[in-house]
Amino acid sequence: MDDGVACKEEPMNLTPLVRPFFLHKAANVRSWQGRIRMVQLRQLQWLLSRGASTKWGQEHGLDASSGRDIDRAYDELRRAVSMVQSYPDIRESVMRMVGGEADVLWPGVTRRFAQSSGTSDGKSKYIPITDDSLRVNHYDGGSQVVAQYLSLYPDSRLFSGKSFILGGSYANELSLRSGVKVGDLSATLIDCINPFANLVRVPSKKVALMADWEEKLPRLIEASMCEDITNISGVPSWFLTVLKGVMQKAGVSCIHDVWRNLEVFFHGGISMAPYREQYAHITRQGMRYLESYNASEGFFAVQDTIDSPGMLLLLDSGVFYEFIPLSEIDSDRHSTIPSWEVEQGKVYSIVISACNGLWRYTPGDTVRVESVDPLRITIAGRTKCFINAFGEELMVENAEAAMTRVCRDMDCSVVNYTAAPVYASDNSRGRHEWLIEFDREPASIEAFAASLDIALQDVNSDYQAKRAHDIFLDPLTVVKGRSGVFNDWLASTGKLGGQRKVPRLSNTRNPIDDILELNR
Repeated sequence: MDDGVACKEEPMNLTPLVRPFFLHKAANVRSWQGRIRMVQLRQLQWLLSRGASTKWGQEHGLDASSGRDIDRAYDELRRAVSMVQSYPDIRESVMRMVGGEADVLWPGVTRRFAQSSGTSDGKSKYIPITDDSLRVNHYDGGSQVVAQYLSLYPDSRLFSGKSFILGGSYANELSLRSGVKVGDLSATLIDCINPFANLVRVPSKKVALMADWEEKLPRLIEASMCEDITNISGVPSWFLTVLKGVMQKAGVSCIHDVWRNLEVFFHGGISMAPYREQYAHITRQGMRYLESYNASEGFFAVQDTIDSPGMLLLLDSGVFYEFIPLSEIDSDRHSTIPSWEVEQGKVYSIVISACNGLWRYTPGDTVRVESVDPLRITIAGRTKCFINAFGEELMVENAEAAMTRVCRDMDCSVVNYTAAPVYASDNSRGRHEWLIEFDREPASIEAFAASLDIALQDVNSDYQAKRAHDIFLDPLTVVKGRSGVFNDWLASTGKLGGQRKVPRLSNTRNPIDDILELNR
């Protein structure tokens, strides 16, 4: 094996040496309080000045002095791009960049692209990863995660051992020119990471970038078995599979019997809520968790408190933020507001202008504003990942909250799930159908479904109204998914592994019908 499995001596604790640097970085974000507008407009000034030299900037009338007057920078952006854009609007420009054309959406030639899940036209998205976005945004955001963690936990020995970073690969279906790489964002981050970081992380780059997960999983287990792992980073669902593999090989039931100094899981990509109980079963008491919002389009936020789930929006990382009120997302004439005008408690679709060449672009995520100054958010779901077939407006955050409660009450746990509407027929009303793969099954699937239906009514008043007296909607139904059915579906779509995710909710029968077919 490239990584070997011979147990190594415990390395020196470097945490006291690097802590001052990270604490300074964490302190910097506290200086934003009361200055959100100024910090964000300075980012926009820089973005506009860089964008003026691009073909996009020339087409939209930007010049070298665009945004020089900080008070007029936002008006200049709205003048240049009057409508919010989604991926189909920029697909042609991005593919020109993939083909090698320079100065299209951002200065220079872009050689790396993050492949993300498809849009409404069924194709994959290829998000530019520019040198500026790597330096100013993605790696800076990763450093901010460590900074906030060390600030929150003075007793941390994070750098006394190694990081286990779970990433994807460069697998794609494009015919690429020499020097161009397309794949999971995590693959690029691992591939381009500072060589010093490779001294304190596992697995090796060769193993980390493997595309075949059937071959990759045992290599990950072998690479990490005898390392002194202090922190792990990745998507909760995929890491759970790896941790179970490590424990099985070691013959233990707690991951801390393998990695006794493991102290924190840096997670993101999907909600941790449905998996928290499963992690509690395989970790010792006191295991810490820190969430970040790191999408293909950018590193946007990081948790900066222990007791609150809100994540601090990163205001000086090469991104200018706008927000569309939830009630206007599907409107042809929706309004956008800047970050300094959002309201606490409201849900918005997020819009970005960023140093990867995305201008007034919507990644498709909705966020709830938890506080306005400091500006903290939680992820509410996807703009296209909800069920509103009957006026119920069921969001992913509702589904996660209800699922977590029912699993706790019924002493069961879930590996994966998806849900979709079943429309009314001559003999029945409409309802929601849930396909759920359990790690630990409830005593009764029917009782679980009934409890989930009640929990959804408790967290969503619109669903409660539609379910009242069984007049408009029948109770939801649950289909038990066989072990591995969601992974089989992901593999059938070419999306197994890395940061690929199962859509939790859909307003159509896609993808649940395909997964149900595999389940049979």
